[in-house]
Amino acid sequence: MNMSEDIRLSIVVPVYNGKDTIRELTAQISSTLAPSEYAEYYEIILVNDCGKADAWPTIRELAVEFPYVRGINLRKNFGQHNATMAGLSYARADIIIVMDEDLQHPPSAILPLAASIRAGNDVCYTRYQDRKHATWKRWGSSFNDFMAQWIIRKPRGLYLSSYKAVSKGVAEAILGYDGPYPYIDGLLLSTTNSIDAIDVYHQERLSGVSSYNLRRLVSLWLKMATGTSVYPLRLATFAGFAVAVVSLLLLLYVLAIRMLNPDIPHGWASVVCTILFIGGMQMVFLGVVGEYVGRIYLRLNKVPQFIVRDTTFPATRMGKRAASENDQR
Repeated sequence: MNMSEDIRLSIVVPVYNGKDTIRELTAQISSTLAPSEYAEYYEIILVNDCGKADAWPTIRELAVEFPYVRGINLRKNFGQHNATMAGLSYARADIIIVMDEDLQHPPSAILPLAASIRAGNDVCYTRYQDRKHATWKRWGSSFNDFMAQWIIRKPRGLYLSSYKAVSKGVAEAILGYDGPYPYIDGLLLSTTNSIDAIDVYHQERLSGVSSYNLRRLVSLWLKMATGTSVYPLRLATFAGFAVAVVSLLLLLYVLAIRMLNPDIPHGWASVVCTILFIGGMQMVFLGVVGEYVGRIYLRLNKVPQFIVRDTTFPATRMGKRAASENDQR
């Protein structure tokens, strides 16, 4: 197939343990786009995020076989959102699709997603029908969805799926964030209100298991909570004020009881409980502040979002968002 340099559709796929799925994913994407207007005007950007199963040799093979496949090899595992930012920085089209490697995201939804961006929307998310995730992940997702409404002002009813489409203008805007812990959905919501959503069928995983365990999900939640919002700090302020008011009322109550009943013995239990409660609250708030201070420290020290070891193509990025070993040679 002779691919045109006039790229109209970019598909960014962060690859962690997708060595056994990316060939089938590439084939399904190609089959989906073959009869469309994008048949010779698309690119698939596979970003190797250095998982346990090294997918880079397979990505290089695909890039040799198919001119529309472009591979990016990161220096180490930076995480899904960082790898996605790497892919976005090399995308050339005005419409960019972001999807997972495991084929739970049906390639058949690519054209409706692209159509939504062409219709004038800046972002188009997908809503999963009959989700195939484990029960604990669905519960965690529901909790994250609830908290996102408060922390990053997510519109009610919008599901922050990793399968989405964005316009080039919005991609360029979020690439302006150069911190080491990007939370893409938070960046998107802070960039535009022009957001659409379509329904898609959530497919079974082709092979393997999800790399998102409880630790990774908590880390992702912390990115959302502290990476794009000061809401936790405000919550800590209000909670501290509420504790202070309650403590003052309890103090007045204890003094009144003591004055009315001088014979009441001194109680150590109430004192200990009060100290433990206030001490626990202080430690929680110090932890919240510490998260922000730590992120400020890392950003001031210019910890990169990602480092590109090499690519299967001459590297040209939208912006200088991270270090590249190719750029240093």
